[in-house]
Amino acid sequence: MPAKRPPVPLSRERIIEAALHIADSQGLRRLTMRRLGDALQVEAMAIYHHLPRGKEALMDALAEHVTAVHVEAAGSWQDSARAWCRASRASLREHPGVLALALTKPPKGRTAIALREQIEQLTDAGLPDPAQAVRALRAYVFGAVAVEVQQSGWAEPSGEDDEPWLPPSRGGGSTAADADFEHGLSALLAGLNAR
Repeated sequence: MPAKRPPVPLSRERIIEAALHIADSQGLRRLTMRRLGDALQVEAMAIYHHLPRGKEALMDALAEHVTAVHVEAAGSWQDSARAWCRASRASLREHPGVLALALTKPPKGRTAIALREQIEQLTDAGLPDPAQAVRALRAYVFGAVAVEVQQSGWAEPSGEDDEPWLPPSRGGGSTAADADFEHGLSALLAGLNAR
C-alpha cells in the first residue's frame, strides 16, 4: 500500500491561485470563503491565517495579482509604454474573472510600486508629464480589455463549466482584437508625443 502524500501546505500563493481559478471558471460572485476552502481542502477559517482581513484582503490580493506588472525599460519612452501596455493587457486577459476588481480597486501594494516604476521609466526616457501618461495608458488598457472580454462572450460563467475563458490569441497568430489594440495604442502614443 503506497504511503499517503503529505498535504500541500497552505500559502498565500496557493490561496490566490485557487481563488483565481474559481473566479475565472465560475465568476466572481461565486467566490466565497467556504467555496475557496473546499477547493483548497481546508476549513475556510484556515485562509484567515494568511489573509487576516478575510474576503476584503482576498479581493485586494486578486486585483494586485493582475495589475502589478513590471517591464524592463526599453529604448524610447514609446517602446517602454508599449511594452508595459502589452504586458498589462496579457495579465488582465489571463484572468477575466477578476477584471471587475482590477477596474475598481485603487492601486496599492505591488501595483502602486509597479506604477511608480513605470512613471520613473517614462521620466528617465524624457516624457513630459509621465504620471498623466500612465493614467491615460492604464485607462486605455483596462477599457480595451473590458470591451474585448465582453465581445468574447465571457461574462459571468454559469458555474456549470469549469473551463476558464481562454483569450483568442492563446492559439497563436494575429486576431482582430490584437490589431484593434495595437492600432488604438499607436494612436494614444502619438497623441501623448504631440503634447
